[in-house]
Amino acid sequence: MRRVILFILCFNSILFAMAQSPIRLLPENPHYFQYKGKPMALVTSAEHYGALINPDFDFAEYLNTLHEQGMNYTRIFMGSYFEIPGTSFGIQYNTLAPEPGKALTPWKTVGENGSLQYDWSEYNPAYFQRLRDFMVLAQKLDIIVEITFFSSIYRDEHWEISPENPANRVNAESKSLDRKLAHTLENGELWSLQKGYVQKLVRELNVYENFFFEIQNEPWSDRGVKVLNLMNKYVTNGPNWMEEVEYADQLSLDWQNALIETIVATEKDLPKKHLIAQNFSNFKAPLFDVSPHVSILNFHYNWPESVDWNYHLNRVVGFDESGFAGSEDWVYRRQAWAFMLSGGGLFNHLDYSFYVGKEDGTGVNEAPGGGSATFRKEMKILSDFIQELNLAKVKPAANRVISSPGLLTFALDDGAGGLAAYVIEAGKAMSHVEFQIDPGTYEVILLDPVTGESRTMDTFEIQPSRLVLTLNLMQGETAIRILRK
Repeated sequence: MRRVILFILCFNSILFAMAQSPIRLLPENPHYFQYKGKPMALVTSAEHYGALINPDFDFAEYLNTLHEQGMNYTRIFMGSYFEIPGTSFGIQYNTLAPEPGKALTPWKTVGENGSLQYDWSEYNPAYFQRLRDFMVLAQKLDIIVEITFFSSIYRDEHWEISPENPANRVNAESKSLDRKLAHTLENGELWSLQKGYVQKLVRELNVYENFFFEIQNEPWSDRGVKVLNLMNKYVTNGPNWMEEVEYADQLSLDWQNALIETIVATEKDLPKKHLIAQNFSNFKAPLFDVSPHVSILNFHYNWPESVDWNYHLNRVVGFDESGFAGSEDWVYRRQAWAFMLSGGGLFNHLDYSFYVGKEDGTGVNEAPGGGSATFRKEMKILSDFIQELNLAKVKPAANRVISSPGLLTFALDDGAGGLAAYVIEAGKAMSHVEFQIDPGTYEVILLDPVTGESRTMDTFEIQPSRLVLTLNLMQGETAIRILRK
């Protein structure tokens, strides 16, 4: 009896420890996450990264809206970069562009707007209080937060207001620095300041379980090396950025790796260890020399091939930002389903319906992307569909799609003999999909990705290793569950 009691106590202690540990990779299948002892994929439609640093933005209403609408993830910038109202990338209402002089950064400031100086030797208590309040509420609501330390500095006007610009720093040794060297180890005294800023945030955040770090947003935009043209991968001089893939160059990668080592070294003697993400490229690319400390491989405007090409690395592959494909929901809904049903573990739609005064996500915004309450309902349908799978055993199953004439088909093996699939009409609305499947009895359920309505198609007794489903995709898409009974 004593042994039984001890076993129960030990088992309960293990469960408690798992529940208290930070989000981590799922041990049985590191292409997904584990949080509070449960497998998890991250799916969201979230604001433009300014929820922390824009003091006019009511983050409490925002986070509660995400939670109520079934979103489990958000991404925030930490104050080293922000934008200018009315001028940045054609965004009418931009949470990442606080009113002039109002951006909340980790550092104390002196002077007036227009001659504002950042004192990197003194931290800003108001910033850290808002950060703590944000993290406490997000953790209470089970919302995972992506902590992004730095971003590319896209334009000269962004550099002119940047806290990293020595012209804007109190007691800077030199008042001049090429903005394209700011995120390299050739940035003079800025490197030690950046390192101290990262160490400070790592220590401040260590108490929380509901976040992971990301080093830099879109580093290739500062220091890009062209890799391939999406229309013709053997040509490297494509017509514009939306048709090219770029990696960050070696100077950028060396700086990013130094910061990764800084995070690891800082957490070494702290109670909790957190995941690290790295943002590698737009679209899709086969990665190389990935740090062993990086657990999340983030791409922007991602394609399903990025999962296939990097699956062997046994990390989460993330679709970290959507956009630049119009403002209609169906574009991003299809991107999300195709990516997640190819084995992706993270999807973040950049949702422009959130901004100051519209923290409930009901705003209408002129912007290079979409977002709406309707879209978030559709993302919850996707999230529920993914979370209901046994993520410990799920794996991509494109090889089990034998044919789908006139249709695009993306599939996951559910680890129990069945499949989960997503099908898009691509020239033929009435067609069929043929799957390779083991003999047995299967129930086939069709799910409408727009409404969430499901219906049982039929029960099939499979003798040969083939299942042919005749589909009528007059609405253009469907999700399928093939359950072995």
